Amino acid sequence: MSVPGTEPAGERMRAAAALALLAVATLLSMSVWFSASFVVPQLREMWHLTGGESSLLTIAVQLGFVVGALALAATGLADAVPGRRLMSAGALGAAAVNLLLLWAPGFAAALALRALTGACLAAVYPSAVKEVSSWFREGRGTALGVMIGALTLGSAAPQLVKASGGLGWQAVIVATSVLTTAGALVVLLVRGAGPYPFPRSAFSLRAALRAVRSRPVVLANIGYAGHMWELYAMWAWIGTFLAGLDGFAGTPDGERHAALAAFACIGVGAAGCLVGGRISDRFGRAQAALVSLALSGGAAVVLAFVRQVPLPVVLLVSAFWGFWVIADSAQFSAMVTENADPRYVGSAVSLQLAIGYVTTAATLYLVPVLAEHASWTTALLVLALGPLVGVAALVRYLRTRTATD
Repeated sequence: MSVPGTEPAGERMRAAAALALLAVATLLSMSVWFSASFVVPQLREMWHLTGGESSLLTIAVQLGFVVGALALAATGLADAVPGRRLMSAGALGAAAVNLLLLWAPGFAAALALRALTGACLAAVYPSAVKEVSSWFREGRGTALGVMIGALTLGSAAPQLVKASGGLGWQAVIVATSVLTTAGALVVLLVRGAGPYPFPRSAFSLRAALRAVRSRPVVLANIGYAGHMWELYAMWAWIGTFLAGLDGFAGTPDGERHAALAAFACIGVGAAGCLVGGRISDRFGRAQAALVSLALSGGAAVVLAFVRQVPLPVVLLVSAFWGFWVIADSAQFSAMVTENADPRYVGSAVSLQLAIGYVTTAATLYLVPVLAEHASWTTALLVLALGPLVGVAALVRYLRTRTATD
């Protein structure tokens, strides 16, 4: 095995090129995930949707992703099929299903199509994590941070479009399907396998379940669930939270300015991913995730009680939250790739993501309900419970690792 940092320059360049292509492919392929964020307001008006139905169009993607991830793990496709091919097939399927929204007659059909979109994307994200991991052993945390940082910028894009005045929903659907198709093609530009491939073997459900039942993997998955409890609800509702502040509400262009602020608060997470990755590679995966969870959960608590302070202070805390709320995401995936049986890494990552995205569905629904019927203080404090659980799991993880070293 080579000493870290002594790999030939050509090998390092191949790895960097593969990472760049995989990051771009993931960002493009996952763009249909966020298409609902663009078009729901227009669909709500066209189909006379209730607030609950509008939320379900977003939640359906999460739950479809869960079903798809579980299917990939249960059938062994996540480990039997090369990741690049699986990513490409999933992206093409998601693009096609997303395009069918143009002919959806109403809410029920749209709900089914959004769920199918999520199911197809389950072949993209876990496969991307596995592919990036196969190119990096040293620096894996930073590499995964780059990939998820690209995804974070995509998550912020709906707020930017909202701030610019928006587009017709049909144009958005076509554009995101084209981008996802481009992602399916970009990933095929990655030539060859990484230097640290995971072995492929005949699938055994019993062996795969045994692999993901190991204590470090279980604790990593609990930490990931705590992280996801907070993450997607923050991304989905930070714009609404900011729009209700005194500095924006009732002012000319207040909604547009709030959307720009939300874009910045989410988009800064791309830098958070890089910082989290560097901390991870230097001090350890669990240590980096623990710090991120503590800081993001703390920011949610502070934000719950500072709504009446000057607007710049609230925006600063919100941006701090956005920076740390995603900084640990890549590290939970890295922990699984390093602790699960190498033969079943694809299944293990798919199961981890399924657990996380089930969790997101709960808070995506809860936050607007709590904000409307209780207060934003209550909603933010409920979000902070996820990081609290995650920190407890990671403390146990570190103790387990110390005891076995």
